[in-house]
Amino acid sequence: MGSLTLVKPNLHLVDVEERRMLFHVPTSSLFELDDLGRELIELFTSEGEVSAPQIRERFDGRFSAGDVVDTLDELKTLKIVVEKGAREQINIDPKPVDQFPLTTIVLNTNTGCNLSCTYCYKEDLTTPSEGDKMSFETAVQSIEMMLKESPDQRQYNVVFFGGEPLTNMPLIRNVVAYCEELFSTREAEVSFTMTTNATMLNEKLVDWFNEHRFGLTISMDGPKAMHDKNRISVGGQGTYDVVKRKAQMVLARYNARPVGCRVTLTRGITDVEAIFDHLYHDLGFAEVGFGPVTSGDISSFNLTGEEMVEVFAGMKRLGQKYLDAALEGKNLGYGNMHMLMTDIHEGNKKQLPCGAGVGLLAVDTKGGINLCHRFTGSDQPLFGDVSEGLDKPALAEFVETRLDRTDTGCETCRIRNICSGGCYHESYAKYGDATVPSYHYCDLLRDWVDFGVRAYTHIMLENPGFFDAHVTPRRGA
Repeated sequence: MGSLTLVKPNLHLVDVEERRMLFHVPTSSLFELDDLGRELIELFTSEGEVSAPQIRERFDGRFSAGDVVDTLDELKTLKIVVEKGAREQINIDPKPVDQFPLTTIVLNTNTGCNLSCTYCYKEDLTTPSEGDKMSFETAVQSIEMMLKESPDQRQYNVVFFGGEPLTNMPLIRNVVAYCEELFSTREAEVSFTMTTNATMLNEKLVDWFNEHRFGLTISMDGPKAMHDKNRISVGGQGTYDVVKRKAQMVLARYNARPVGCRVTLTRGITDVEAIFDHLYHDLGFAEVGFGPVTSGDISSFNLTGEEMVEVFAGMKRLGQKYLDAALEGKNLGYGNMHMLMTDIHEGNKKQLPCGAGVGLLAVDTKGGINLCHRFTGSDQPLFGDVSEGLDKPALAEFVETRLDRTDTGCETCRIRNICSGGCYHESYAKYGDATVPSYHYCDLLRDWVDFGVRAYTHIMLENPGFFDAHVTPRRGA
């Protein structure tokens, strides 16, 4: 054996009480180090380059030679240590992208919305009557494009977005009828998803969504004072009272799938614990997820650096409550924490931040193909049109640019396969370029993942059945 060196960017050590956990960065996997593993990592960390005589001197008489060799082989397999002079493989070499296995298509039903939320990122937003509505023909072409790109998938998802999607309910009804007939002839299932501000919901509509098993998410920002600060009507009035009433009606009536809530955190709105308590415990949403605004088009709504620290501190306090519940076998409906636990449990190694551009695309009202719903109506170049087809060379170039982490801050970052450079739209809003990774709260994200590693370790040691009961079934659904 020649000299060995440590590939530092491929591991991160996290102490959980008396245990030392090794977070394997390339695979987002977690291992507990035994005494031998600890000492080997310490030796490589202190010496940088380690020879066979050094290893014998350190471990002879204390550990068997076989155990030392086996542990070293494991570290080599994980590419945590390599032979001196060998290429230190940190990232998976990006490969040319020539396939786009679409399983989700987002339909922008209408650029119009009956609300006038002050922080809205939509660049083409207008009132419902003045909005551009998607035609049924465009919707059908969108679905046909999805099937053309990925004809043999078992599960597809059609997402209705806006504006406010309910302002084009005739389209939604027609698309659902079309899809249910179309997919009944294929060995595949189709599901429907919608995010709504809830103001236009009524019992008849809710029953129809229930019949067709929609995945419903309601946008709501917390108690009245917080919600009404930004989520206002076109006439400038707060909408909390009507949204609360409609949400309570939905939660009492809807039983096809759990109903979630999506919270937007903006400047001055940072108390995630109070917001969660109200939406989860008082109103009864099945799950609450938070989206901090850090790089919106209107800078006055972006959270300040101090507020971001406050938000993440609150997220960790709420995460502790999630952990406490998990140890009792209960799933607290905290979306951000649940997703982090899922990523660690499944060893997700994301080369891209999300499925946008590969497994998911959004179509605007005119048929233009966008990375995701956030880009419809923006100045970001389109990637084709549903009537003419996907511009694969342009989309491949974009995806390959994001896959290549060379000379970026993501190249050696320990959460590079969980964060993967951050949201495309955040980069677009902050830098004017969706291909540039977003760096403005990396330290907070790294600390958040470390917190998740500690929480995950506690759950695995004290109640491992939690994942079979609450993570695996949900992912399967």
